[in-house]
Amino acid sequence: MDTSDARNRIFARIRNAQHRPDAARANEQAAAEDYLARHPQGPRPAMSDDLVATFIDKAQALSTTITRVPGMSGVPVAAATYLQANGLTDQAVAWPTLRELDWANAGCRVEFRKPQGDDLVGITGCFCAIAETGALMMMSGPETFASATLLPETHIAVVPASRIVAGHEDGFALMRSERGQLSRATNFIAGPSRTADIEQTLVLGAHGPYRVHLIIVDGA
Repeated sequence: MDTSDARNRIFARIRNAQHRPDAARANEQAAAEDYLARHPQGPRPAMSDDLVATFIDKAQALSTTITRVPGMSGVPVAAATYLQANGLTDQAVAWPTLRELDWANAGCRVEFRKPQGDDLVGITGCFCAIAETGALMMMSGPETFASATLLPETHIAVVPASRIVAGHEDGFALMRSERGQLSRATNFIAGPSRTADIEQTLVLGAHGPYRVHLIIVDGA
């Protein structure tokens, strides 16, 4: 049984306990969408018109590093330059959605598969980015597997400037308009993994990547 089947079985048991059918009816979905459309949002902070600049400021405050390129064709060279400058391996795993880029000529050895235990660099895209917090919104799927953002020590994410939205509310609204519902795994990534549980000493890479590098594509 996969995760989706297990989730559906759990929801079915909950609905049965409430004396409702196993699956939500169309009118229930419509009622939920109507409520979301009419329900007023809570107060939100003032936001600059320059969402890209705001996002960069917030992301850098989270120990994320940034490179900007004018178009998608510049992504492989930007990734290779970052890896070389930091003394990191040029071998990486990546989402298949990035397969068409010219990684080999940039000097990156990229395999388009899920990471294994010895893979040190993961390269992904993102669903969108949140200017208010500097976080990435990631939605899993067959070609956008969450493990590439969590297992390797270094995570490089490609962020189209056009996919930077003001707040989390806008990210969820974009999800509803484009996908209709959340993916099996929806994650928000705000810089490298960190913890301060031990004597309040900040440690990076505690539960995921030690470093997160974003390549913002201005022309995408």
